[in-house]
Amino acid sequence: MARNRKSESAAIRFGPAVKAFLLCLVIGGSGLGYVWQKDQIARLGRQISTREARLAALEGQNDILRRQLASMRSVVYVEYQIKQLKLGLVQRPATEVWHLTEPAEQGPAPERQYAAQSPPRTP
Repeated sequence: MARNRKSESAAIRFGPAVKAFLLCLVIGGSGLGYVWQKDQIARLGRQISTREARLAALEGQNDILRRQLASMRSVVYVEYQIKQLKLGLVQRPATEVWHLTEPAEQGPAPERQYAAQSPPRTP
């Protein structure tokens, strides 16, 4: 006897459509995930490159400031600033300077080692 569509259940009629929809959903979701992941990788790459450039700029600035600090700590610069600001500071005469020798550093005191006391011998 021939079967007609009216006698088929709804699950049989919509089964292939649901499978096709799920397959399209999986393929579309995978494609969307792939594109999102590639975008994240590109974004992180840009962040890394900008931060590396900032790090290089800060290291250069740090080097400049380190050299400036070294020049400002020099005796010539300090004397120049004293004259510019008219502070009236002068170097002490050598007779007023006391040079103290630092005592030699002593190590820790050696520990004393004692022998174990044995009971007295009785003859």
